[in-house]
Amino acid sequence: MESLNRMAIELVDEALEFTEELNVGAYELENETTVLDFGLEFDGGIEAGLLCTEIQTAGLATPSRDLTEIGGAPIPHVELSTDQPGLALLCSQKASWELTTEDFEALGSGPARALVAEETEFRRIGYTDAFDLTVLALETDEHPTEAAAEQVAALTGVETSGVFLLAYPTASVVGSVTNAARVAEHATFNLVELGYDPLDVVSATGRAPVPPVAGDEQTAIGRTNDAVAYGGTAHLVVREDFEAFDAVISSAREEYGAPFADIFEDRDWSFEETSADLFGPAKVTVDVLGGPTYVYGETDEDVLVDSFGLDADR
Repeated sequence: MESLNRMAIELVDEALEFTEELNVGAYELENETTVLDFGLEFDGGIEAGLLCTEIQTAGLATPSRDLTEIGGAPIPHVELSTDQPGLALLCSQKASWELTTEDFEALGSGPARALVAEETEFRRIGYTDAFDLTVLALETDEHPTEAAAEQVAALTGVETSGVFLLAYPTASVVGSVTNAARVAEHATFNLVELGYDPLDVVSATGRAPVPPVAGDEQTAIGRTNDAVAYGGTAHLVVREDFEAFDAVISSAREEYGAPFADIFEDRDWSFEETSADLFGPAKVTVDVLGGPTYVYGETDEDVLVDSFGLDADR
């Protein structure tokens, strides 16, 4: 398999070439790290969010969008499909890099993780990347700093001039789009955490509504997680049967039924106390090659209507 970072950098070049058309910005830090502003000072948009998603999955997944109603309101939906779920979703898109310095904090995703390759996914899949350029997408409401870039460079073994950081807040169009595009990732991750071999997941597709952009980060975090847990649907093609496919979905969790804003509020917004498997899709179909097809879960439109504020004027 070719380098995930090399494939992602080709897409970064596309973003740099079409910044004006995408409503995004780009600038260099003093240490020559390139920052792409996908929603901090620039508006971004649906197309910017789809391109950011492609970069996060190193070009190994195909995102698309359509328009479907929720509670009678037309709402964009994002669908993402990949035939390389282990590499695209677990080794690249997964948002698990907690980038923290004295002057910056963000949650990172993207192929830069594959240059570090210390998470269990990389050992299970047997993949480690090597490349002299790297890209990390940062979900944050702060501008990346030199210290943050230097930390990424040090951990990935790349010069700071070869680091590309994509930054956007959760409360942005790109934040809404990229989080809606995580349904397949969450389904695959939950299945692997249950003990399933990631190499036996052949294909993964996920779809979720794009939440309206909230006025603050906490509301946005609640909405984007509700979009997946109550509106997200997934389809997995796998090689082997398994006794715990039903535990992939969000309704398998004790807290199911409560909006995520309430769940996080009960934890004083301390995400460390929230189990990762809480973030599953609402509904999943699992096709076992040459075997049975399973369907579990259901979406909950009422929670989405309330979370998205779609009933405010009714």
